[in-house]
Amino acid sequence: MKLNDLAIIGVTAATIASCAPAKGDYASYELYPVRSGSLTEMVYTPEATTFTLWAPSADEVKVLIYDNGDGGVVCETVDMTAAKEGTWTASVQKDLMGKFYTFNVRIGEKWQGETPGINALAVGVNGMRAAIIDMDATDPEGWDEDVRPALNDPSEVILYEVHHRDFSIHPTSGIVNKGKFLAMTEQGTKNPAGAATGIDHLKELGVTHVHLLPSYDYASVDESKLEENKYNWGYDPVNYNVPDGSYSTDPYDPSVRIREFKQMVHALHKAGIRVVLDVVYNHTFNTESSNFERTVPGYFYRQRPDGSYADASACGNETASDRPMMRKYMVESVKHWIREYHLDGFRFDLMGIHDIETMNAIRQAATEIDPTIFIYGEGWAASAPQLSNEELAMKVNTHAMPGVAAFCDEMRDGLRGPFNDNKQGAFLAGVPGFEESVKFGIAGAVQHPQVLIDSVNYTQAFWAAQPTQMISYVSCHDDMCLVDRFQASVPGADAAEMARLDMLAQTAVFTSQGVPFIYAGEEVMRDKKGVHNSYQSPDSINAIDWNRKSLNATVFDYYKGLIQLRKDHPAFHLGDADLVRKHLEFLPVAGSNVVAYRLKDYAGNDLWKSIVVVLNARKEAVLVGVPPAAYVVVAENGIINQRGLRSLHGDDVSVPAQSALIMFEL
Repeated sequence: MKLNDLAIIGVTAATIASCAPAKGDYASYELYPVRSGSLTEMVYTPEATTFTLWAPSADEVKVLIYDNGDGGVVCETVDMTAAKEGTWTASVQKDLMGKFYTFNVRIGEKWQGETPGINALAVGVNGMRAAIIDMDATDPEGWDEDVRPALNDPSEVILYEVHHRDFSIHPTSGIVNKGKFLAMTEQGTKNPAGAATGIDHLKELGVTHVHLLPSYDYASVDESKLEENKYNWGYDPVNYNVPDGSYSTDPYDPSVRIREFKQMVHALHKAGIRVVLDVVYNHTFNTESSNFERTVPGYFYRQRPDGSYADASACGNETASDRPMMRKYMVESVKHWIREYHLDGFRFDLMGIHDIETMNAIRQAATEIDPTIFIYGEGWAASAPQLSNEELAMKVNTHAMPGVAAFCDEMRDGLRGPFNDNKQGAFLAGVPGFEESVKFGIAGAVQHPQVLIDSVNYTQAFWAAQPTQMISYVSCHDDMCLVDRFQASVPGADAAEMARLDMLAQTAVFTSQGVPFIYAGEEVMRDKKGVHNSYQSPDSINAIDWNRKSLNATVFDYYKGLIQLRKDHPAFHLGDADLVRKHLEFLPVAGSNVVAYRLKDYAGNDLWKSIVVVLNARKEAVLVGVPPAAYVVVAENGIINQRGLRSLHGDDVSVPAQSALIMFEL
């Protein structure tokens, strides 16, 4: 959305200025009026800039104009006038291009404190003041011709979760703009051994979507002290609709972060890769001094029965998505990122705090712009939110949110062990009893007659209506990476064993009917020195050492082969629950820690008549019975070759220890 594109904004300065006063006293949040049209707070023209703030409980509101994004004195203070639908307006009749502004709201005798508003689209350093800029001027060369890479169906999505600093900060990355948005625009970067890094690495790997950890303006990194190299994942929101300045080359110039974020998206799109943004609408960094609270105290957060702030996020507050203006805000924010930044998807942090109606409204709004936009999230909360479970976007309610996916922790922890005990293993560590949890994930969390739901961890129900509503994964940022997990849960595991288990784990992920997701660096066997929650750890813990790509070339090649295998064979991503039940057949296996299945009868119009997959987590080879036929083995002992590794004929197959075997029927 362009600040000076009135047709897109849906509101003009004249319309705002002519609003009739309608302020009143509101006894409860349910009585607050809902602002119609756009939530835009500033409309610029060279002749005048008009400000509009939704503050229905205010007794007085002022706009403060500054020359700088931080420091300096107020240049001008402008009184706002109460208008319709709980808004306040003011118009400054001169050219304010390049200026900065804040609002200050008085309720009773108390001034709430300066805020850039709830909907700033450009900000100065550290996001304390909103900026008046020409958004059109932030478009990089070719932006008008930017197009989303082709995506025929959500079943084709392959997600790669990455933090900007992790990806590029290590000296071995060969990237110039380390830790910046621009890192993903550089081509031809290599590690010391000559292996591709950066965007070329992503193209070589074959992922379809890069999932960026939070990249909006967040609190925990001081943009004015970037020489400190303070690290954070970014789950502490301040301004939801502006890129964070710490990833830009100049956090003081509000245009730079916007332009460089767009350059990154444009470069990824040209490389055939879509872009997902991790969004954290469920809580804010602080409460009393947040933009929400300083604008309309209490409204944007849920309260406990005693009036205190609810805290299902475990971060001090939980936002009230069920209240009309918070819901509207979330929908408008997502639309802004799609339109202004051409984003292709969103991952919702602690999605279980939000209500189902809001998530469905977001899905509908995204679909109206582009139905291929992919939406998924964490189907849980840190503790019970202040709504009934039936209202919440919890994992168990995923079936009620068509086109929204949730992470499958049943499969994750069934493979590698529970989140709350790093030393406890599961299927991969040779611990029996997790086979049904793995099968649940293989089937994409949809109802399947061969999955014994009573034996699946964490759930007693098939919660996905379609397999594309399940995110298949074994690790992510807020947990141990696989190397660290294996070191903790598989005593005595050496590098060779960890590599075998790594490849076995991802075979389950990439042959699952769910949507596969990997944590950046797993394909080169990154480690984080055993740190489970590295959100404040330094680069020495979080950075991906790109030497590992050369040291673990076999593992990288296996990942690349798995991704290509999935892309080439629709049997692995049927995308429809009925087709999964029709074509996916689990094969009988004696004993524990082995899962075997086949995709039969040319599943998904595949070229191969049937495909057999065996996952063997035992420390010895296993003999598995298969339907009698002639087969060609395409994956075995950590090597993938779709032209065939060997042929066999019979009714059983031997699968080496701690490995996967994939073969197709001639």
